[in-house]
Amino acid sequence: MPRVVGILQPGYLPWLGFFEQMRKSDVFVIYDDVQYDKHGWRNRNRIKGPQGPVWLTVPVRTSGLNWPANNQVEIDSTQGKWPAKHLGTIRQHYAKAPFFREYFPALEETLTRPWQRLLDLDLALLELLAGWLAIKRQVVLSSALEVSHPDPTERLVEIIKRLEGDVFYEGASGTNYLNLPRFAEAGIEVVFQDYRPAPYPQQYAGFQPFLSALDLVLNCGPASAALVDGLPQNHTARPGMDHLQS
Repeated sequence: MPRVVGILQPGYLPWLGFFEQMRKSDVFVIYDDVQYDKHGWRNRNRIKGPQGPVWLTVPVRTSGLNWPANNQVEIDSTQGKWPAKHLGTIRQHYAKAPFFREYFPALEETLTRPWQRLLDLDLALLELLAGWLAIKRQVVLSSALEVSHPDPTERLVEIIKRLEGDVFYEGASGTNYLNLPRFAEAGIEVVFQDYRPAPYPQQYAGFQPFLSALDLVLNCGPASAALVDGLPQNHTARPGMDHLQS
């Protein structure tokens, strides 16, 4: 069987596509030593309210840090009430969800710990949600591999080879910047994600996709694990795909 490696930057209460990549990887790399994206998903995500998506954003300190890496970003301690605000918003919109009482206490305990680094918070929530979604995978921090290269593709190739990977399961955005011939030269097959969420029961009318995986868990509980993969993806048949579709 091919050895599949997934590589993603950390995220706050990640969406289902994040966990789909994690589940379909043999080893999952948290890309924690690349530049922090101030307008990305490292410190924020969305849940569902009666009028549509509602943002949850963790305040962070980035000014004066000269384009920090993900593992250098600190939570802004001057805005100490953000955990209570997030928990209050989640309670407001999900108190009547079928599995709110089952999962909310662990979420509350995690969010109210005295966090300093955003990465540590993101990793704790990732572990919590992965457990609820019945996903058990080897998780590695890219910083622990001590791989550095100015070229993004070369860096990814080196990480995958270090982990003895044969297949790189990459998000759809990778089509915009990866040098695909270089992966082929290294003997690595690249498979791009084509994630399509499967509808599931939600609070309020209509189905809203692309929310935090927390929305699925609070609404569907143990049944959430069977919904992580979403609808069948339109991959071109090639070596390794049988493994990814399992």
